[in-house]
Amino acid sequence: MAIAQQYNVYKPNEFGNNQFKNVDEKLLFILDFSGSMTEKIGNERKIDLMLRTMSKILPTINKKTWVGLRVYGHKMGFTAMDACKASTLLVPITPASVDKIQAQLYQTKSRGMTPITYSLKKAVEDDFAGFSGQKHIILLTDGGENCDESPCLWALELIRFRKDVKIDVIAFNISNEDDLDQLECTALVTTGKFYTANTASELVDSLRKSLSTRKNVQAKIILNP
Repeated sequence: MAIAQQYNVYKPNEFGNNQFKNVDEKLLFILDFSGSMTEKIGNERKIDLMLRTMSKILPTINKKTWVGLRVYGHKMGFTAMDACKASTLLVPITPASVDKIQAQLYQTKSRGMTPITYSLKKAVEDDFAGFSGQKHIILLTDGGENCDESPCLWALELIRFRKDVKIDVIAFNISNEDDLDQLECTALVTTGKFYTANTASELVDSLRKSLSTRKNVQAKIILNP
């Protein structure tokens, strides 16, 4: 059963745009460096497509924006448990950090697992610690969680206590329906946006849309008994 159906998530047809760009919003990229990112789309590796896209997008970010970078899957680990904790904040959330992010991206290798939920937990608990106001995560992944956790269930629990975190998810070249359902749920329940991208141009478009405007999204979540 689809995650959205399982939890009776109501998705309104019209969300209503808010064109105000909030430069005080704290922004964190969480990017996938798992082993599958070395696979190719056409003649180019997915990791290279992502890096090239980020090189286009990063310079467009307002320099007043507080922005950071967390990556996962960049380490193998001696055990599966180690690999499922391979998530690192490479650039803390600070203003004018785009050049630092760019440099770190090109020094990071694609190697391991896909600990999405662990990365989201670390982002909320550690990376945003001490910050007031809205927090915006942009998660870009080419696969679903493979560390025996559910980002959807975690997000459902998060919104019981936190209303200041929004997660946009970009599903990059993902075909597995269960993975897509989990990722869409993660975005929707946090009033974020969900995109699918299968080409370089779609990836650029998804990132631009995620950065361009804030949307007021209302989702009603009713847990099945």
